[in-house]
Amino acid sequence: MSDVLEFAGVGVRRGGNTLLHDIDWSVEEGERWVVIGPNGAGKTTLLQIAAARIHPTMGVAGILGEVLGTVDVFDLRPRIGLASAALADRIPAEEMVRDVVVTASWGVTGRWREEYDEMDTGRADELLVALGVDHLSTRRFSTLSEGERKRVQIARALMTDPELMLLDEPAAGLDLRGREDLVGRLQTLAEDIESPAMVLVTHHVEEIPPGFTDILMLRDGQVEAAGPLETTLTGENLSRTFGLPLVVDKHGNRWAARAA
Repeated sequence: MSDVLEFAGVGVRRGGNTLLHDIDWSVEEGERWVVIGPNGAGKTTLLQIAAARIHPTMGVAGILGEVLGTVDVFDLRPRIGLASAALADRIPAEEMVRDVVVTASWGVTGRWREEYDEMDTGRADELLVALGVDHLSTRRFSTLSEGERKRVQIARALMTDPELMLLDEPAAGLDLRGREDLVGRLQTLAEDIESPAMVLVTHHVEEIPPGFTDILMLRDGQVEAAGPLETTLTGENLSRTFGLPLVVDKHGNRWAARAA
């Protein structure tokens, strides 16, 4: 089994609809994967399985050496860093930014009666510095801009020193400046050999940070293409994935796509 993710014949059905079908996919330690595809392709569902938030209805999903269905997910989830809009929606609006990050130690959103020591608060502060939002540590989460919220969520996802980092559309809703700032910070994470394996979900090749190594393309819940980014992200593969003739270009270490 792969060190990080090993999916074999994974599928998900809900209410008679097939959200994922026969997914074979493996992620090794040190790899940085992009998952791309149109709306409804199954990207978020795939990430929810990888985060041990849902179980597949078909196939076998191996995560960090464990198999979903045979392991206590509450023991598994702290080993996985997750940043997603669904998680952000559960953060209390009045929560202080430092607490948004430090509560990941207990796997909760919203500080209550749990205790944190100086090591916990010190790590939270270090992560806020690394993501450039330390000056916001005593602000309420609800007062932050969308870009600031994204960076705080990533700091939270890193709080437990995870073995796997999952990012669900981290650049969604950002303006150009916010997107480029975030892409640069994710590049720094991706190029750090101490960082965990990473999986980033996006709709746009322009949001792929330098340092990412592989790509999985989904359409209608199935894999259209998968493999090393440099050889797999082609106009042909992307056109099939989105059902539209597309041209893919690379400028320096960044990607771009446009209609053919």
